[in-house]
Amino acid sequence: MNPRKFLIPVALLACACTAQADVRLHGLFSDNMVLQRGIAVPIWGWADEGEEVTVQFGNQTERVMPKSGRWMVRLKKLKAGEPTTLKVSGRNTITLTNVVAGEVWLASGQSNMEMALKDTYSGQADAGASSNPMIRLYIVPRLRAESPKDDVVGKWQTCGPKTAPDFSAVAYYFARDLQKALNVPVGVIHTSWGGSPAEVWMSEKVLTSNPEYKRDIVDTYPAAQKKYEEALAAFEKEQADAKREGKPFNKYRPWQAWRPTELYNGMIAPLIPFAVKGAIWYQGESNAGRAEQYRTLFADMIKNWRKDWGQGNFPFLEVQLAPFMEIKAQPGESTWAELREAQVYATKKLSNVGIAVITDVGEEKDIHPKKKEPVGARLALAARGIAYDEKVVYSGPMYKTMAIKEGRAILSFDNVGSGLTSKDGELKGFAIAGPDKKFVWAKAEIDGNKVVVHSPDVPNPVAVRYGWADFPVVNLWNKDGLPASPFRTDDFPMTTAGKR
Repeated sequence: MNPRKFLIPVALLACACTAQADVRLHGLFSDNMVLQRGIAVPIWGWADEGEEVTVQFGNQTERVMPKSGRWMVRLKKLKAGEPTTLKVSGRNTITLTNVVAGEVWLASGQSNMEMALKDTYSGQADAGASSNPMIRLYIVPRLRAESPKDDVVGKWQTCGPKTAPDFSAVAYYFARDLQKALNVPVGVIHTSWGGSPAEVWMSEKVLTSNPEYKRDIVDTYPAAQKKYEEALAAFEKEQADAKREGKPFNKYRPWQAWRPTELYNGMIAPLIPFAVKGAIWYQGESNAGRAEQYRTLFADMIKNWRKDWGQGNFPFLEVQLAPFMEIKAQPGESTWAELREAQVYATKKLSNVGIAVITDVGEEKDIHPKKKEPVGARLALAARGIAYDEKVVYSGPMYKTMAIKEGRAILSFDNVGSGLTSKDGELKGFAIAGPDKKFVWAKAEIDGNKVVVHSPDVPNPVAVRYGWADFPVVNLWNKDGLPASPFRTDDFPMTTAGKR
């Protein structure tokens, strides 16, 4: 017998056994990572059942015996400090270096969150000056999934000119300002996808347990997918015919229908229960036209994440839609204004929810405004006020109540800070209506911490709107440098039913 005939199989068998027995960490754990300070931090991965796993970080040592191949330990509350190593040992040893404790935030949403720093106004210059070992970045790969995944492929990177340019601009500016304010390490996990509606970021259990969501979102997907497949088949046939005939073919490929829950499954579920401080969110464009539904859908998405993470009502900070589309000469209805109102609704319905108003950074002909620095800055300010209890003014004026006196509407506000002010001249963007519900532009004046609105054409006002447009042209701010949110005082029927 030739001994060479069984040497290779034996060697392969030995390698397979060793690989099978190796301790493995979840993909969120890598060199350069940030662990959330101040709470019990889960560390987890996989190993053979019954194989003792030891986790060492600083002066802490935790041991566990895996069940069903998966293991988890929880480190006791960590304090921010110097970089150190995280060592995980079983039959093999994994050593992660340059690991710090600090603040960890999720950054999610659609294309305006996804937009890379290098593609924004002043982004290239800011990326060149981004070197900061106290800021760490993690990008979750795009993944549509039919069922929840339990792992992710990625790695933490230290912020600098080589890593920041391709990272989310909003998330970078948020991290930069927050790290400067707190003077501790800040890590951001970026998980977003352009064009995504809110329902794809929610779990199947949440969507199917709500009869309205099941009817209007889940049950409508098969028809949407069938329509996409038919359009794709027609597109591919036309493309092939054009190629065969040597003709130009410039049509856009049809947009794939979004399967409800697919990004939750592929890009949120695998991150749970990694310890975080909170989340920042920039999304809503893909739900414009369904604002009535978004009022509850968005709030339920926040509750969905909070429940699944098991960290209580962690801070959730959203960005209100920027101005976009044609500036209208006269007051009118607006699906984008309705969506902005739905976004504010979440801040009133849920605790620890903040909003960054960006009425000053929109672009009439670009759904992706290039000025992302103010967006990140206002999110960081909201985090300081909501998540870290700093005594800072972190919100612009928010409408509270209206009183009618002698043909004038007198508006009161929350979050006036140091007082109300108009930016660039007289107040603009206010419209007023009488019993006929027809809005006209109105004169508006600041009176202390109130705004008085009136028009000779509306002697008996019943409602006021501010910035109620796709592209609001407005200038009410507080003296602390934050713009007022668009609003309406009425509850007239919305322009859309809110269905998918």
